[in-house]
Amino acid sequence: MIDNSLITLNENAVKNNVAFIRKKLGGKIKISAVVKANAYGHGIEQIAPLFEKYGIEHYSVFYYSEALRVYNCLEKPATIMVMGWLCDESIEDAIKKGIEFFVFNIERLNAAIKYAKAHNLIAKIHLEAETGMNRSGLNVDEFDQAIAAIKKNIEYIEIAGFCTHLSGAESVSNHLRIQNQLKKYRKMLATLEANEMHPKYKHVANSAAAFVYPKTRMDMVRVGIMLYGFWSSTEVFIHYINSKKDNTNPLKRILKWQSQIMAIKKVKSGEFVGYGISYLAQSNITTALVPIGYYSGYSRSLSNKGRVLICGCSCSIIGVVNMNMIIIDVSHVSDAKVSDEVVLIGNQGNLEIKVSAFSEISDELNYEILAHLPESIIRTVKK
Repeated sequence: MIDNSLITLNENAVKNNVAFIRKKLGGKIKISAVVKANAYGHGIEQIAPLFEKYGIEHYSVFYYSEALRVYNCLEKPATIMVMGWLCDESIEDAIKKGIEFFVFNIERLNAAIKYAKAHNLIAKIHLEAETGMNRSGLNVDEFDQAIAAIKKNIEYIEIAGFCTHLSGAESVSNHLRIQNQLKKYRKMLATLEANEMHPKYKHVANSAAAFVYPKTRMDMVRVGIMLYGFWSSTEVFIHYINSKKDNTNPLKRILKWQSQIMAIKKVKSGEFVGYGISYLAQSNITTALVPIGYYSGYSRSLSNKGRVLICGCSCSIIGVVNMNMIIIDVSHVSDAKVSDEVVLIGNQGNLEIKVSAFSEISDELNYEILAHLPESIIRTVKK
């Protein structure tokens, strides 16, 4: 465990975000909580039980290892859907456990049929259509082959869903491309239904699409970043508040990341701080050493740019972000001392360090910053 920092999750924020999204989507549309990338850095074992507590019954992951973590940490039976990687052995295990998974090529479909037959079980699959993203998904020819194979083995296959992934609903620049994708999806869905195959869930929308393109909500929405209190983009937030009298952000951030001061040092004017010569003290300064570095998920690109909160004050990182340490200028914080809290992300008093502040400095997406938080950091839940 990394004991040099702590991530705290706000349960009330989880409750708020789930309630807001459920109200916005309506009661008939299933919410699939996306908990890939260690629940966007928040921690699967901590977040999934909170989502469960507030009524989430469907979870989406990318890796089968993530599916098993969700499977093992929930109290009640739930639907778990793997959108990405499974090896053949994992496909077999998923079928045994009733875990659902995307089928985006013939090889995976054949494997699903093979293992379902071997155990006389039903493989619950989501057929993924290639509609224009050119990433994963069955193209038209493969789709016809898949339908034929399912027909021959219908007693071993349940089409739990028919889906695709839209290529950037968070930006208006992708509007035409998305419309073309939806046309292809509907055409392939018509082919599926013409062959007497009716998926339980039709789903194409992520967080952004659900708000910008309401018709994409269909039976289920794969909600990711918004459950954690972040809008997919500024465009999506503006799209939402333009239809409201109140421009208050209805989402609440769940995560706070904090460390503490490990040492205080006086540095004389004219001396360099840290590695190299990137920072030269222009006057006598006081510095605080914090045991967080790029090993802990704090990007090196924040060298001489990042900010933290100490004793209710905003403080600058000076010098290069080390593997295990950062150096902070606390000259203006008269009462800073060893063991004082250092907020890296989140609130302290009336001030806040936002994840967006990281992305503006480092050119990393919110998603990247959160996903890079190591799993080994201790995570706790508070109301």
